[in-house]
Amino acid sequence: MRTQVAIIGSGPSGLLLGRLLTLAGIDNVIIDRVGRDYILGRVRAGVLEQGLVDMMREAKAAERLEAEGLPHAGFDIAVDGALHHIDLKGLTGGKTVTVYGQTELTRDLMDKRAGDGVTTIYDAQNVTPFDFDGDRPWVSYEKDGVPGRIDADFIIGCDGFHGVSRKSAPSRAIETFERVYPFGWLGVLADVPPAREELVYGRHSRGFTLCSMRSRTRSRYYIQVPLADQVEDWSDDAFWDELRRRLPEDVADAIVTGPSFEKSIAPLRSFVAEPMRFGTLFLAGDAAHIVPPTGAKGLNLAASDIRYLFDGLREFYKDGSRAGIDAYSARALARVWKAERFSWWMTTMLHTFTEVDAFGRRIHDAEIAYTLSSHAARAALAENYVGLPY
Repeated sequence: MRTQVAIIGSGPSGLLLGRLLTLAGIDNVIIDRVGRDYILGRVRAGVLEQGLVDMMREAKAAERLEAEGLPHAGFDIAVDGALHHIDLKGLTGGKTVTVYGQTELTRDLMDKRAGDGVTTIYDAQNVTPFDFDGDRPWVSYEKDGVPGRIDADFIIGCDGFHGVSRKSAPSRAIETFERVYPFGWLGVLADVPPAREELVYGRHSRGFTLCSMRSRTRSRYYIQVPLADQVEDWSDDAFWDELRRRLPEDVADAIVTGPSFEKSIAPLRSFVAEPMRFGTLFLAGDAAHIVPPTGAKGLNLAASDIRYLFDGLREFYKDGSRAGIDAYSARALARVWKAERFSWWMTTMLHTFTEVDAFGRRIHDAEIAYTLSSHAARAALAENYVGLPY
């Protein structure tokens, strides 16, 4: 099989790139080791920057997002029993974010791809990129026990942190940076209305909380827990009790409880791989970087990678220029590290750290006190939260 661009991974970043390439008349094939149902069964974050919303419109895949997405002009931070509002729209000159589940965004892009009749290979085993150090790269795979091969001009690795793309890069050519946090998020998804119209981030002596939503009838709540905790340690009742214990009384009273249909503990990590290009192999999204979810940057950072990558590929095929693809890694990493900084900062400010001395605790208190009392600090928080320009 011959194509212009082979994309490994059919998550939102791979699908978004594929859709944009298809609309630009650039042939592409997506290949994934798992199936459509498995991908759509994964429940992920859903706070979208305006840049990602605009890209979905460019991809002509925003109909449902615009009908069902929830625009948010701000959010609250709960500290010491009090709520402090962060006016995103007012602090950034009118910018907002949109709450729309990543699973739904993925479904929208999958449906568009199916309607386009473009090749997607699901449930492929032993997917491996080859010869990407030259100008004739190819991808091998097996499907139902039958070997297959995709020849391409470029290979794009959108296959996540555990995928094969980054692992295929020569170890001498890649450098990684990582910070693992000493806690996790216990998350519960329930079909109950959200406690408030906008998100509430909470800092408490017992640990961090987040009250978020996927829709007006489906809520997502999180609490900080030790890494040693297991999901089985937490009944629904125990979770709801602990969540309310950490929140201001008026927020706690507004929480509608109900049975969870998804419950998990996610460790928090910051990770970056440099560079994001190896010859004709390019990394995008979680294949190249991970952020803790506190700043809502994971999916949005993948989208900015796709922005730079698509622009470079379109320029290459339309004008014969390699300038965009040659600049991809540097451009993407410049934005990646700013998002890493912001996500690290939000995580550090809002979580409880047990291994910290008295000086560190005072600095921790001073950091959030300054942020909430300073217009400039709130503006910097809002500017990063709604998304830095591409």
